[in-house]
Amino acid sequence: MENPFKYGSVVEEPYFTDRVEELKTIKQFLNSPNHLILISPRRFGKTSLILKAIKDMNRSYVFVNIQKAVSTSDLAALIVKEALKKYPLERIKSFLKHFRIVPTISINPVTDGIDFSFVPSADGLFLLEDALSLLERLGSNNDRLIVVFDEFQEILQFDKGIDKKLRAIMQEQQKINYVFLGSQESMMTGIFEKAKSPFYHFGQLMHLKQIPFDDFKQYIAAGLQPLVREKSEDLAEKILAITACHPYYTQQLSAVVWDLLCYNKIDRSEDPVRKALAQLICLHDLDYEHLWSSFNLNERRILKDLVIKGKLSTRDGFPASTTYSAALRLTKEGYLIKTDTYKIEDPFFKHWILEKRN
Repeated sequence: MENPFKYGSVVEEPYFTDRVEELKTIKQFLNSPNHLILISPRRFGKTSLILKAIKDMNRSYVFVNIQKAVSTSDLAALIVKEALKKYPLERIKSFLKHFRIVPTISINPVTDGIDFSFVPSADGLFLLEDALSLLERLGSNNDRLIVVFDEFQEILQFDKGIDKKLRAIMQEQQKINYVFLGSQESMMTGIFEKAKSPFYHFGQLMHLKQIPFDDFKQYIAAGLQPLVREKSEDLAEKILAITACHPYYTQQLSAVVWDLLCYNKIDRSEDPVRKALAQLICLHDLDYEHLWSSFNLNERRILKDLVIKGKLSTRDGFPASTTYSAALRLTKEGYLIKTDTYKIEDPFFKHWILEKRN
C-alpha cells in the first residue's frame, strides 16, 4: 500500500486536494488575454495549483523560478533555459539569431541537459528584453504561451529600473499569459497595487487561502480510513488542530501518521498523531535549536507570545513600533505568516518552542 500523502515537491493527482473554486477561477483568467498575480505564504501550494490548472487546460507553458537567478543577465539565461526544456532547440535556434548578444549553448555531459549562458559583460536589460521577445515568438494568437514567474518579488534585487523595463516589454506582448507568484505579500502588493509602481493593476490579484477545515478533514480521513476505519475522522481532526490547515505541514504530519499505522510502529495505547508530532520535532530538534539561537531577544519574545497567547503583545520595555517592525521582519524572512493575525509558519517549530523554551 502506498502512502497517500505527499509533501516537499509539486503535488499532482492523486495527492492534490480541494482548491475546486480556485482552479475554476484560475482557468477562467487564463482563458482570457489577461494576467494573474497569485499571492500566498510559502508552501501553501501555489506552484502545484497553477501547474494543475495549466495541465488541465492542456496549455503550453514555461516556468521560471526567479530565486534561481543572481543577476538580470542570469535571469535572461534562465528564461531561455526553461524555454529549451519545453521546446526543441531546432525550433528556438532560429529565434536566437535575433538576440543582440550571441549566447553560448553547450551540452552538459553529466545531465545531457542544455546549458545556456551569456558573456559576463553583457547588458542584462538588453538580454532580458531579448529573452522575453523569444517567449512572445513561441506563443501564438490561438495558443497563448503561459509564462509563470515564481517568487516574482525577487526581481527588485536586480538592476535598478528592471520593473519598468519588464512592464514596458510585457504590455506590448499579445501571445502570452503571465502568471506572477509571490510569497512576500507586502512586496507583491507593493509591486502590483501601488499607484506609482510600473506594474500597478497589471493583472488580476488573487490571494490563496488555506484549504477549508471540512474539505481537508475529508481528504485526510479518506487517506487514513483503510488503516483505522471509524477512527479516521478523529485522527484527521487532531492533525488539523496541530497544523491549522497549513497545506504543507498537514500533508507531512498525515504522511508520518500513515507510516506509523501502516508499518505497525506504534502501540495500541499510543496516540499516532502525538507520536508523529514528537517524531517530527525530534527529527528537526538541532535545526530548531540553531534557528532559535539566531533570533534576538525581542524576536524570541514575539515567538513565545504567539505560542502562548496566540497574538503579539508589547511588554518588557519593548515599544509597539519595535514589536511590529520585528514581526514584519520575521514575516519577510518566512518565520511568520500574516493573515488576519500573525502566526508561526511552522507548526512543529511552534510545538518545539512550547516544549523546549517555555
